[in-house]
Amino acid sequence: MADPGMSVTPYWELTFDADGDVEGPERDRLLAQVTEHGVRDLIVFAHGWNNDRSGATALYRRFYAPVPALAPRARLGYVGVIWPSMRFSDEPIPDFPKPVAAVAAETAPGPALDKDTRRALLETFPGRAPVIDQLVRMLDEPSGGAGLPEFGRLVRLLVDAEPPGVADTGEEGEPAVFTEDPATACDAFADALTAVRSPGAPAGFSVPNPWEGAKELLRQATYYTMKRRAGTVGEHGLGPVLGQLAHAAPGVRVHLAGHSFGGRLVSFALRGLPDGVRAVKSVTLLQGAFSHYAFADGLPQDPGRAGALKGRQRLIDGPLVCCYSHFDSALGTFYPLASRLAGDDRSCAGSEIAAVLGPRWGAMGHDGVQAVPGTARLDLAAALAGGLPASGCVNVDAAAVVRRGGPPTGAHSDIVHPELARLVLAAGRIT
Repeated sequence: MADPGMSVTPYWELTFDADGDVEGPERDRLLAQVTEHGVRDLIVFAHGWNNDRSGATALYRRFYAPVPALAPRARLGYVGVIWPSMRFSDEPIPDFPKPVAAVAAETAPGPALDKDTRRALLETFPGRAPVIDQLVRMLDEPSGGAGLPEFGRLVRLLVDAEPPGVADTGEEGEPAVFTEDPATACDAFADALTAVRSPGAPAGFSVPNPWEGAKELLRQATYYTMKRRAGTVGEHGLGPVLGQLAHAAPGVRVHLAGHSFGGRLVSFALRGLPDGVRAVKSVTLLQGAFSHYAFADGLPQDPGRAGALKGRQRLIDGPLVCCYSHFDSALGTFYPLASRLAGDDRSCAGSEIAAVLGPRWGAMGHDGVQAVPGTARLDLAAALAGGLPASGCVNVDAAAVVRRGGPPTGAHSDIVHPELARLVLAAGRIT
């Protein structure tokens, strides 16, 4: 078992590379020990964007801490999934110490990149050091609008470096933000940043800086890369491991939970389950950063096309619970803007963006699972009061607790709450 400082026991970690290959000794240790420890219910949590193992482990330590007291009679085991993702270091996480870069961004926002983000970019895009160095120099010393086309070209090189992954829906391809005029995209992101920093401010209250928009374009390129990678790790990594676990410990009930792109990871693990495996008893998505049509039987705008995970919720011997919050700026503003930045959409910012773009480009963590017949919708209080259905998709409005966080991501990472830990247990019928 990993990390003796973990808040719960027994605890294991499963580490995957970008291709979904698992670290063999960790997997073998889990398969050998889970039965020895008498585990009946195993909670498997996958982090979202994150820069290193220590950050992921800190999240698991905090999230898991209240669970033993909430289910004192349960025979629980815990897994933390570690996969190669990244976040910009200027993004604050509620209830965690603020990085120096986040403090600096609050007092003097600007386009420059801090050293931790630069290092994370180099680790995320191996072999692209010259491109990253040039992007960093351009953000450190903005050259006016004339430099934006070259910046956009370099960002595109990073996007093209990642192997293609499975899209969430049959119509979803590469976001237009990476193919259209870079100056237009940077201006739109700059407008959105101004809006989320000063909500309700009158037009012209502050002049957007297109190079801050350029920094956001780079941020979105990393998010897009992480989104594709999360699907690969889930389908080709975690899914097969869960099949091996079902064979090695057939009595263990598995409960998947994922934050942000980790929600996409655990959802795509359902695609990777071997035939006949019914070990997954619940899935809980916390601010899932992928299309709300991923499980759709047919897209409202194109009924002949379905979500990449159509019907996969039926592989769960229990419910698929999707938490969402309108306080999540990352998913309510920047996700739809990056997914489809075109036409009149460019003239809108902040909370207007999701309304103008409409539901076509929405994310799970913004408004829940869409276009799946029979999906239930509850608020958090009702869900915790025993209102969760025993199966099918369930949307839970978690805005009562998922509500804190600064720009640009808002409350996207505000997930360390005992109420959400209780929800994971309720989804799994663990008492």
